[in-house]
Amino acid sequence: MSTPAVRIQDLSFGYPGQSSHFTRLNLEIPAGTRFGLFGPNGAGKTTLMSLMTGVLPCKQGEIWLLEYSIKEQQKSINKLFGLVPQDFSFYQELSPVENLAFFGAWAGLHSKAIRQRTDELLQALGLEDVKNKPVHKFSGGMKRRVNLAIGVIHHPQVLFLDEPTVGVDVQSRHAIIDYLKKLNNEGTTLIYTSHQLNEAEDLCERIALIDEGKIIACDQLSNLLKQHRQDGLEGLFLNLTGKAYRD
Repeated sequence: MSTPAVRIQDLSFGYPGQSSHFTRLNLEIPAGTRFGLFGPNGAGKTTLMSLMTGVLPCKQGEIWLLEYSIKEQQKSINKLFGLVPQDFSFYQELSPVENLAFFGAWAGLHSKAIRQRTDELLQALGLEDVKNKPVHKFSGGMKRRVNLAIGVIHHPQVLFLDEPTVGVDVQSRHAIIDYLKKLNNEGTTLIYTSHQLNEAEDLCERIALIDEGKIIACDQLSNLLKQHRQDGLEGLFLNLTGKAYRD
């Protein structure tokens, strides 16, 4: 039986001065899958992703990334995963080449590997013609592609994606999703959250729905659609979480 990409056991977490966000939460994400994490605003998606990547400390319960404990083996884990956050994670005044050189070195890659990987990513993500231009001059879609390139420069085994296509044009969205599918076909586990449910339905094979800090559904998307007699992810989402405002 293969090691899960992520295993969470009895996780409890709350921000200081607030009630618990999660209480004894359990979740297992199989390696090699395209996994979606969804829920209303405030459900805990980004918080959970921050806990899985070690951005927030896991004090109660356990989280393993592959076979490594988030609590005890953080340095080993850092090279195993990539993170593409919703906020841009690059230096606006630098070019794509300069950003990838910086973040590649930060990830521990040697200069030759950085140059080779940079060439691969610029070509794959359609950034070759602008590789030496400052990123602050780019469109939103181009910036999202730079964000993605930085997140995968070190060939992560697990890739966390928080709204990776928010605010982009149709062409960039298709390019990003197609590239993510390619990464997954090559063995990278994708753990993805977004409010773009049509996009999510195209990308994700397996999903978990979170509401009020609890996992209310977790299975293959096709199984959940059949079980709840829904035609798509949006209908399933509304069926399980209701139609009330969650702002």
